[in-house]
Amino acid sequence: MTVALVTGVAGQDGGYLAQQLLAAGTEVHGLVHRPLEALLPTRPWLAEITCHRGDVTDTEGTAALIRELRPDRIFNLAGDSSVGRSWRTPERTGAVCGVAVPAMLAAAGELADRGRDVRFVQASSAEIFGNPAQPRQDERTPIQPINPYGAAKAYAHVMCRIYRDRGLHVSSMVLYPHESPRRSPAFVSRTITAGVVDIVRGRRDHLELGNVSARRDWGWAPEVVQAMIRAAEQPVGDDYVIATGVAHSVEEFVARAFAEVGIADWRPLVRTDPARLRPRDAAELCGDAGRARLLLAWHPTVGFDELVRRLVDAALHASTQAPLAVLT
Repeated sequence: MTVALVTGVAGQDGGYLAQQLLAAGTEVHGLVHRPLEALLPTRPWLAEITCHRGDVTDTEGTAALIRELRPDRIFNLAGDSSVGRSWRTPERTGAVCGVAVPAMLAAAGELADRGRDVRFVQASSAEIFGNPAQPRQDERTPIQPINPYGAAKAYAHVMCRIYRDRGLHVSSMVLYPHESPRRSPAFVSRTITAGVVDIVRGRRDHLELGNVSARRDWGWAPEVVQAMIRAAEQPVGDDYVIATGVAHSVEEFVARAFAEVGIADWRPLVRTDPARLRPRDAAELCGDAGRARLLLAWHPTVGFDELVRRLVDAALHASTQAPLAVLT
């Protein structure tokens, strides 16, 4: 039986990945940094796998776990993927998203040197491209991050290439924003959809956002993790941009979310919160997933409108069943 270790298994992507691996008959181990009993109520999938308590910043501990488990597959999804928070905690971001990765790569390399066919998959980010000049980015786009999170991911991305050049099967997945009802409430997609539902439920009278002109390439998280699994099964490791190829502004996301609850005149309900504005922000990030389509036979099927609809429906379902407020 194939054995997989998933770091960040308590997160959005980690949960979907673990469930898809289990469905394929894989024995799944997960690394969690909080007590399991605190996580299970909101992350029931953790009950189906073997969890190990730890933190990727404990590089010696993580390497020891890899040596003990001798996994066939290692998926590194650990890390706080909030760009805004990375400005407040740059050292922690660098440690989790950057420095921790080569220690895992080295441990995987040791297993490979002993004859283990180990495959390593790194969750990278479009933030490594910074504010790119080209309208759609691919694997050849220059790496030039403009925030601490992007810089940490860029370091890890380059280290993956270095270990791949040494013979380790490593794939670095350059992920564009991808959403689901499991997304943390701190992210703009959940901020918008939860705020819209709160407004129609009468819990608040407006929504506060940062830069609504920023344009992003939003995908569906369960589809994104499918690409990770397929990358691990390729004959050799590689870099892959995972994106839909279509960008939409935050403003478009807001308009679509309000439209789902029947509100056309939404602008009076939205205000700019200066605290949510980032020191630097890419104007537009949009990916070209041509290599993933060709080599992984991967392509997204959930479009932007359907994605927003699913998120709003989930937010409505999660809210109390009070009658919709009448907006005047």
